[in-house]
Amino acid sequence: MTHSMTAFARRESIGISWEIRSVNHRYLDHSFKIPDQFRSIEIALRNQLKQQLSRGKVDCLLRLNNAADVNASLQINEAQVHKLRNSLDQISQIFGNTAPLNPLDILRFPGIVDDASSGDDDALLAEAMTLFTQALNDLTAMRAREGKSLSLIIADKLDELAKLTAAVRLEAPIISARQKTRLVERLAELQHEADPNRLDQELVYLAQKSDIVEELDRLDSHVEEIRSTLTEPGPVGRRLDFLMQELNREANTLSSKAVAANTSIQAVELKVVIEQMREQIQNIE
Repeated sequence: MTHSMTAFARRESIGISWEIRSVNHRYLDHSFKIPDQFRSIEIALRNQLKQQLSRGKVDCLLRLNNAADVNASLQINEAQVHKLRNSLDQISQIFGNTAPLNPLDILRFPGIVDDASSGDDDALLAEAMTLFTQALNDLTAMRAREGKSLSLIIADKLDELAKLTAAVRLEAPIISARQKTRLVERLAELQHEADPNRLDQELVYLAQKSDIVEELDRLDSHVEEIRSTLTEPGPVGRRLDFLMQELNREANTLSSKAVAANTSIQAVELKVVIEQMREQIQNIE
């Protein structure tokens, strides 16, 4: 089942809220913006994300709502304050008198303020983990829904591609016959009687040069492979991207071999459809 790499999820409680956004990316690139007091669970959060997602640029934002701080008490770590004061005295002895620090600046130093009690911290960390799991599940579900829509769009484009390939295949014998007729008519205009053996050789050469059956067969094969890949479990985006490159290569070869206006136009249409599919596949995990 295909999954999109573009999705958004949000979960919140009275105290905290999670927002997770993901967009397309070649690999899995994830970032976490969380308050310092939640750093102890960051590794666990990253591991959980890696277990559920394989590709995409994922931004995870944890906000601490004001309501979470209403009942929280600020406790000053006096031992840490004295250490800071001793360090400032040493600096003053080296550089001379320095401007006194603002108390608010002192509060910003790591370890100066002990936030709520350890029991409250544990509860808040557990709540953050639970909400993250719920938000990540929501994100995965949205990526699955978006992936299903992308799969339907790509299936429609594959139908268009198959019709164009079939139309080109029908015209291939007609084009070969026209080439033979034109060559004979041209020789007649020149009033030159060609050696039958040499004429056959030229016709064989022209037929080989303009033969597109092999390219059409490979196009059909790639179309079927893409249909099969869309139904496979797990990430399929990279494989689909590779198949798009193969389709585009065959379409370019077909265009270079085209000896009729219709075939040239159809080759361009093939490229357009392939590019439309490629744009959609860029969002598939």
